[in-house]
Parts: sequence; C-alpha cells; structure tokens
Amino acid sequence: MYFLKRLLLVPPLLIGITFLAFALVRVAPGGPFDRERAPASPEIERSLQARYHLDESLGRQFARYLVGVLHGDFGPSLKYRNHTVNDIIGQGLPVSLLLGGLAFCFALGIGVPLGVHSAVRKGCWDGWASAGLSLTAICVPGLVLGPVLIMVFAIQLGWFPVALWTSPGHMVLPTVTLGFYFAGRISRLMREGTLGVLRSEYIRTARAKGLGEGAVLFRHALRPAILPVVSYSGPLLAELLTGSFVVENIFQVPGIGVLMVNSSLNRDYTVVVGLVILYAALLLILNLVVDGLYRLLDPRVTFE
Repeated sequence: MYFLKRLLLVPPLLIGITFLAFALVRVAPGGPFDRERAPASPEIERSLQARYHLDESLGRQFARYLVGVLHGDFGPSLKYRNHTVNDIIGQGLPVSLLLGGLAFCFALGIGVPLGVHSAVRKGCWDGWASAGLSLTAICVPGLVLGPVLIMVFAIQLGWFPVALWTSPGHMVLPTVTLGFYFAGRISRLMREGTLGVLRSEYIRTARAKGLGEGAVLFRHALRPAILPVVSYSGPLLAELLTGSFVVENIFQVPGIGVLMVNSSLNRDYTVVVGLVILYAALLLILNLVVDGLYRLLDPRVTFE
C-alpha cells in the first residue's frame, strides 16, 4: 500500500516540478534569442516570439507545453533550429546513461570493499590506509583528477585515448574520474555502517557461538551494514545517469551534462525544462526502487 501511494504521488510531483522549472527559466534574465550573431530587428524578434508562443501568457504557455509533454513531445529547441528536444536528449542520454552506469559500478566496486576493510581493520595500518584513501577520494574533485589522469595515463604512458567517446578505451578515464569521488563517499558510509553493526548485540552473540570472523561478517553483518549505501544509491544513481558537466567537458563526452549547462547559458527553455523533468523522474523512481531494496535487505523495516 505504501509503494502504491508513493507511485500515485509521482505524476503530481512531476507536474509541480515541471511548472517550477518552466516558470523559473522564464523569469531569469535574458532570452533565447539574445545571443544571435546579428541583433534581430523588432519585427523578426516578434515573429520568433510568436512562432514559439513566447508572446502568450505564462499560464497558457505552460498548458500548451504540458499537453505536449503528456503526449511525449518536449517541444522544439529554441537554440538549435530544426531540432526537437526529444532528438537532442535522445542523442546525449544514452552516452550519459552508459557513463553514469559505469561510474556507479566503479564506485560500488571500490567503495564497498574499501569501507568494509577499513572497518574490519580499524586501528591497523592497512585500515588507516583504506580510510585515508577514502578521504582522499572525497577531497579530490573531478576537475583536478581528470587532467591528472590524462597527463599520466593518456599522454605520458599512452594507455588510453585523451578524449571523445568512440571506443571502450575512451570510457576508462571518464569512468574513473566520475566514480572516484563517489567511491570515497560510499566507502565512508560503508565503514560507518559496518562499525555500527559490528558493535551490535547479535554480532556479539554470533561470535560467542564460535562463528569465525568471516562468517560473522558475510552472513550477519554485511546486509544491515550496506543499508546506508542503498539509501545513498538512489539520488547518486540519478545524478550519475543524468551526466556530469565537469567530466563530460574535460573528456569531450557528448552527454547531457554539458547539454544542461549550455542550454541554461543559451536560455534554451525547452531543453532545460525537458532535462529537469528527466532528472526529477529518475530521482523519484530510483528512490522508490531504493525503498523496495531497503525492505528486501531488512524485513524489519516498515514504511508509514
């Protein structure tokens, strides 16, 4: 019943988010035709306004736009003539989905075992080293890590291509750059979760029964310890799947992260709102999936 109520809330939430995005991009200074190479005459500007219905009231524009969205049409791009928002998102979204999925797998594959190791080996040199690596990952932004990886592994060693997105080799450095920071965040969450579980009464009982540390860890501790990571995974995955402007710009990846920033600068209203709707839908759905996984991992959890 809880999940059905959550699911029924998705459409009105999306409509509310769409209206806010639709209104905010229009009250921002500037317009979609302000950056034309030659200043447009008042007649041409009025013609463009009428063509894209920008001369109508905000409420009428939103009603027209909402009808199109409900039919799967996000409208035409105001910057890229003869291109629709559906076409533009369709070109960049698969790239961002692949990059985000790879970065998410990298972050989980590195962060979870690193966090468990730093918790189990707390007080030992390798435990401190693992915790230090996690903090380093959090403190080094992609803006710094990306150029360093290019300098070392692309230019000096020649192991990977410098930029673009045309082969599996092109995917390695952007994936590591995007996923490294989140691997550190996941490692910290996993470390704190594991430490909390290892101090619990039922873990002491399991040890008192003679179970080895490996059995205690894998049979009893990991499932509850990973719950904070599961909670974090919903918004994390939505963020990764919708692109990263910094990483995509550094490696010239043709995803929707760069598209979002460029469209905002160009006041391309329809593209911006379409991307906001996409991000909001992903965030709402993935959070709902995370709640379901949370319930599967810990049946004692109840939702009200």
